[in-house]
Amino acid sequence: MTENLQFVKRSVFPCSPRFLYDWHARKGALQRLVPPWDRTTILSRQGGLEPGASSVLRLNMGPFHHDWLAEHTHNQPCVMFRDVQKKGPFAFWQHTHNFIEDENGCILEDKIDYRLPLQAILPDFLGRRPIEKLLENIFDYRHQTLLADVKLHQKLACKPMCILISGAGGLLGQALHPLLTTGGHEVWFLVRRKPRPSCNEIYWNPERGEIDLDSLPPLDGVIHLAGDNIGSGRWTRSKKERVINSRRQGTRLLSRAIASLEHKPEVFLSASAVGFYGNSGGRLMHEEDSPGTEFISEVCSMWEDSASEACQAGIRTVFMRIGVVLSPKGGALKKILAGKGLGLVKSFGCGQQYISWIGIDDVVCAMLHALCCKELNGAVNLVAPKAVSNQELMQAVAAVSGKPLLPAVPAWLLRLVYGQMATELLLSGCRAAADKLTGSGFVFRHPDLIPALEHLLGRKVSSTRKGEQPVD
Repeated sequence: MTENLQFVKRSVFPCSPRFLYDWHARKGALQRLVPPWDRTTILSRQGGLEPGASSVLRLNMGPFHHDWLAEHTHNQPCVMFRDVQKKGPFAFWQHTHNFIEDENGCILEDKIDYRLPLQAILPDFLGRRPIEKLLENIFDYRHQTLLADVKLHQKLACKPMCILISGAGGLLGQALHPLLTTGGHEVWFLVRRKPRPSCNEIYWNPERGEIDLDSLPPLDGVIHLAGDNIGSGRWTRSKKERVINSRRQGTRLLSRAIASLEHKPEVFLSASAVGFYGNSGGRLMHEEDSPGTEFISEVCSMWEDSASEACQAGIRTVFMRIGVVLSPKGGALKKILAGKGLGLVKSFGCGQQYISWIGIDDVVCAMLHALCCKELNGAVNLVAPKAVSNQELMQAVAAVSGKPLLPAVPAWLLRLVYGQMATELLLSGCRAAADKLTGSGFVFRHPDLIPALEHLLGRKVSSTRKGEQPVD
């Protein structure tokens, strides 16, 4: 009989075995551990870590997919738990998570025993070696993310909070709520359909001015992320109306609702964008600077003004002026990578326009920081410390993804295709400062562009392309 192969990853964490075990036992743990570059989808999860609990994952491989059913078979709280593959791509798979007390805290040991289909006849370069490399990349990501999460939760030392989120199904919301739940916080979701039982869902309909206040639990904080995607398609008159109304109606309704509660939340985080400043050229923009005159600036100003009732009710209100969020799962980076078959364009227009960017992990961690940091109030730029030009961003993405650079897309062509949206989002620039955020004690995981992209894409810049990358 063919012998099982084994992979082991060990790391030391500055916490007790109980802290680390409890993190794994909470909702959202699996979501936090799936790398953004891994196209695995979590279809369902039943139970926690107890024997009989299960998860169904979909492994997406090009045009094909394979569903994986994993079931927990052993569980010793604070010591270990084990899951095995019941259905999936491996001939055998057993994953044992060991929590070992150490003088420096806790050693997490991920031990995987596995066997490949046709393992006896497959050459190593087709079987064992690529699987070992894949497991190394995945578990490097898992341990790095878990270590950073543990340190963040310990640093903030927040009491367990009850948080309400709007827009939880979007790119930011999907990354945010697992960070909150694994930190021991209770999360509720605003939904426009009929709420499902036992899913912490609250009905609202901003267009009709409806929200089910009677079903709300006592809230410690509210995070408002909902709004029509401003970067999708031409800005027709109807598109502009949807962009404006989705922000004005939703923010006013939510602001008014929480202001009316007898038990008011302590903090209200409301999304905005660095588009508030308009096309600022190379000038470094701070939170006290005036808004620009472009459509996007007017939208952001209106968006922030719509939260006035929460401010007047004495609720600490933070306007999160978010930069360009980088994630291969959505937003600008996904669109850039979507056309990488032949290569990536060198730039949009001249390419000198500034982009105030931030990685997906840093933006959601900054939101948790803003929830807990009582000194933060008013507008706060959620951007990495070093803005880059559009050309530098494209060079960095090409270097990390290993794709060649193609000629720049001329400004006239972008305006022809996308109209005003191209002028304000693709060809204009904003260099926003992160001083207020870092001054409040927030520490970035990925303050520099190249390491951030390597983390997001699961790739390192090849030695042959070191000279092509921009200097961070």
